[in-house]
Amino acid sequence: MRVLLAFDKFKDSLAASAAGEAAAGALRRRHPDWQLDLCPLADGGEGFAPILTAAAGGTLSTVSVTGPRGAPVEAAFGLVPWAKIPAAARALLQLPASIPEHAEIAVIEMAAASGLALLPPDQRDPWQTTTLGTGQLIAAATQAGAAAILLGVGGSATHDLGLGALSALGFEFLSHNAEIIRPPTPVRWDLIERITGKLPAALPPVRIACDVSNPLLGRKGAAAVYGPQKGLRPGDLAKLDHASARLGLLLCAHCNQPDTLMDVPGAGAAGGIAFGLMTAAQAKLLPGFELVAAWLDLDARLAAADLVVTGEGRFDDSSLSGKGPGAVAARALARGKPVHVFAGQVAAADARPGLTLHAITPAGQPLAEALRAAGANLAAAVAHAL
Repeated sequence: MRVLLAFDKFKDSLAASAAGEAAAGALRRRHPDWQLDLCPLADGGEGFAPILTAAAGGTLSTVSVTGPRGAPVEAAFGLVPWAKIPAAARALLQLPASIPEHAEIAVIEMAAASGLALLPPDQRDPWQTTTLGTGQLIAAATQAGAAAILLGVGGSATHDLGLGALSALGFEFLSHNAEIIRPPTPVRWDLIERITGKLPAALPPVRIACDVSNPLLGRKGAAAVYGPQKGLRPGDLAKLDHASARLGLLLCAHCNQPDTLMDVPGAGAAGGIAFGLMTAAQAKLLPGFELVAAWLDLDARLAAADLVVTGEGRFDDSSLSGKGPGAVAARALARGKPVHVFAGQVAAADARPGLTLHAITPAGQPLAEALRAAGANLAAAVAHAL
């Protein structure tokens, strides 16, 4: 029996790799003769850099950068040999044909430097958070000689249009008396009257792994849809959206780019960092899960499996039409492979032939305890079901 273990993270509890190891441990004890293929998933958020870097035989470098509220954090970026990235993923990256086979591609996850998980709930406030550290990671990767930057933008704590990142890369945001506003967090945007500076000539092409289609502004924009989970108060929505429009126009004017970039699907990703990097660095948006699936050679691994085991924190009726474990399950079922999904919470009807859903949390277990015990709960559920 060959089993593909393709888990995503269990939010606030288990990393994708830890979930896979918990399930694998249970299966090894029960079925020592089974072959296990561990394939942790990432959607651009936590785990994106280490998972993709490890999959392609790259190396991680850790640097000290500025966290979302200004305190220093240790964050890692990956350097991956271009020659070791699967051909399907290389095609999706749309990089210049002139990149030599010996070149290295940097893999950066925004969440490592500017992530929501880095802040306790009482410190989450998009007016006060910055992407400065993400820009510092991009600068470090550039200095290390990366031929291109692949940035995953899930799990951000910010809504600064990527201006913090741009300030780490050479832009300056000035007040009326030429004071440099750094970092240019939204709470200080009223002070900004003009933008100067430029990006380094050595900055390589930037690609952004992104699965959202939100524009920057409006009722489907970054502030309206994602602001509340980052701590935005309902009464501040219109004010933040208005301020975002003003700074967006300033940035477009400085970069000689059309303000219609604010309307591009995906421009609102991660508090608008996608818009900022598209405007200033001509970054391109890529379909995140499709890229990750190609990078991990997921379809070939599904074809080789007799059984597919996947899971995440919550699985509901919308999951099978989404990304991550839902997409893995859908692809496996289309190949006629039996699928077992394990989740902390299951809110879906087990209606598809070949699909079995398992809630790992024991009845009556409080949420805080369930989060702490997720690894043990997952291992127990896998051992019982399989």
